Amino acid sequence: MKYREQFERQVVREDVWIPTRGGETRLHARIWRPADAEAAPVPALLEYLPYRKSDWTAPRDAQRHPWYAGHGYASVRVDIRGHGDSEGTPGDEYDAQELADGVDVVNWLAAQPWCTGKVGMFGISWGGFNSLQIAALAPEPLKAVVTVCSTDDRYDNDVHYTGGAVLGIDMLAWAGTMLAFASRPPDPANVGTDRWLPMWRERLDALEPFLHTWLDHQQRDAYWKHGSVCEDYTSIDAAVLAVGGWHDPYRDTVFRLVEHLPSDRVRGLLGPWSHQYPDRGLPPGPAIGFLQETLRWWDQHLKDTDTGVMREPLLRAWINDPVPPATSYDVMPGRWVGDDNWPSPRVTWSERALAPGSRAPVLVRSPLHTGVDAGRFFPFGNAGDLPPDQREEDGRSVCFDSEPLAERVEILGRPRVRLRLDSATARAHVIVRLCDVAPDGSSTLVTRGVLNLLSRHGRDRVVEWTPGTYEDVEVELTGNGYAFPPGHRVRVAVSDAYWPWVWPHGERGELRVVPADSAVLLPVRAAGEEPPIAFEEPEQAPPLPVTHDAPAEVRPARLVTHDVAAGEWTLEVDPDYGGSRTYPDGLRYEESARETYRIRAGDPLSASAVSQWRIRLRRGDDYDAEIMARTELRATAADFVTDSRIEARANGETVVKRSWQHTSARTSG
Repeated sequence: MKYREQFERQVVREDVWIPTRGGETRLHARIWRPADAEAAPVPALLEYLPYRKSDWTAPRDAQRHPWYAGHGYASVRVDIRGHGDSEGTPGDEYDAQELADGVDVVNWLAAQPWCTGKVGMFGISWGGFNSLQIAALAPEPLKAVVTVCSTDDRYDNDVHYTGGAVLGIDMLAWAGTMLAFASRPPDPANVGTDRWLPMWRERLDALEPFLHTWLDHQQRDAYWKHGSVCEDYTSIDAAVLAVGGWHDPYRDTVFRLVEHLPSDRVRGLLGPWSHQYPDRGLPPGPAIGFLQETLRWWDQHLKDTDTGVMREPLLRAWINDPVPPATSYDVMPGRWVGDDNWPSPRVTWSERALAPGSRAPVLVRSPLHTGVDAGRFFPFGNAGDLPPDQREEDGRSVCFDSEPLAERVEILGRPRVRLRLDSATARAHVIVRLCDVAPDGSSTLVTRGVLNLLSRHGRDRVVEWTPGTYEDVEVELTGNGYAFPPGHRVRVAVSDAYWPWVWPHGERGELRVVPADSAVLLPVRAAGEEPPIAFEEPEQAPPLPVTHDAPAEVRPARLVTHDVAAGEWTLEVDPDYGGSRTYPDGLRYEESARETYRIRAGDPLSASAVSQWRIRLRRGDDYDAEIMARTELRATAADFVTDSRIEARANGETVVKRSWQHTSARTSG
């Protein structure tokens, strides 16, 4: 990593309040810009998040915003309404108010004397989501977007549902995280020592757990269509650089954006990364000079400079070479390839029956704890994030193996598996994993897919299965770029359980699959000459001098235990978003969390998930705020039941204590 301290233009930083329409609520912003920008105006870049620029994202912000400013941009970090130091109360994720405020910020930036009137938006995850969503609202100054690890489909490619199934592991975990995050107070150093406590009380009094709303909408309805730009790609006029990683769950968005947006306004980049910016150097690498690459994008579309970025292939993708299974890789072996069209004429579908000639139905009835070796839904670069050797998971599934491959087979895209099956119950799931099996028997997960059979005819409807009836269903797997080497086998593993990724239906069932009438379809990319693709080495602004403390208790990132007598499996997860640290301004930020998932053998109604958080912020003798949050999800045969509570303390005394219980009918979950 190269840290750049000197730039062509001197950088200044200022904190400002940005008014929203109506004028009652102001958003707090931090702006880095060239010192001479009023004399020589520059375009503005906006990153718009609920994650608190004063502490939580401050180290990451320091890496990129000053760097952009030094290269001739006003780079702006804004806290969303009701979060961080902004006024107002928090709303649901990506709600109409958030997007309207974002449009107001874009227009305000464009009107400043130091701005040329052109604005770009960028962000990862939440910031990548709302960059696309605000681009779809088409504010006139917004000319370009860089969206990283984001989605165009809030229902089927987010943390709530997958393949129409309730995501147990992140539906609960992210709702619990956001309950804790939305409960954090503003910083008195920015809003005033007399204002922070009243502002905090207002937030806490208005708080509602996201989980209630998410579970009240179990099909793809108007709630999920809001903010899903896949509903109308033509609404986006801005140029879009879409970026994803093969270890990020949102990576398929890149494929869809390069397919559906005009080729003169979009480029896609898919690397080996986790849910992180590609310049940060977190596993798996290799990291790239991402800031330099995005600067080419900004200069092209905001300064009308021909940087050559639009002559790059429409899609640049990393093809992973095979690796033994591991929960972390410093660097993935592989190479960059480029395609000028997507779908690419170099990618053809190779179809193979799961077991040619085998017409006898095969029983699929997986143990309910199948899935404990799934790995983290959102890998962040931590040591225990990725799936371990899949041999135990394979043993809990029904597997169909190819013959040893005679030559290298490269795939790029979304594999599909077509299954001829019958379900013994009206409600069931089918989960398919694609694995690379080495000659020594080790099994590396390549990709996977989920289908709630209730949603097989569309995510917007519920169609129960008629037991005793065979149907053809297709499971689309998450995309990947991967090379299967000669001598290895391609394994298709089928299960009807995947806990805790997929919340089980209330009734224990089983599937029967006809192998000869079922097939795997691989998007095989033909070998050939590749365009030269290279990136500069990572470069950033100097890091923020933050002191990180060693944890008081060293806990496993992921711990699986089995109570043999009770038949209960427990998965405990430490999300490890950074722990405790002290900032240069004296702010002490402490954070700890634990997620616990339990299920008993043979009893799908025993499934439970709990998220627990503790956050403390303090500075000097006058500011000491502490938040405890707990969220629990369980289910009966008829309903999902959630219990949530928070307690907030200021200087040792309780400010607010609240609890909620909510019931949602199990319409499809």
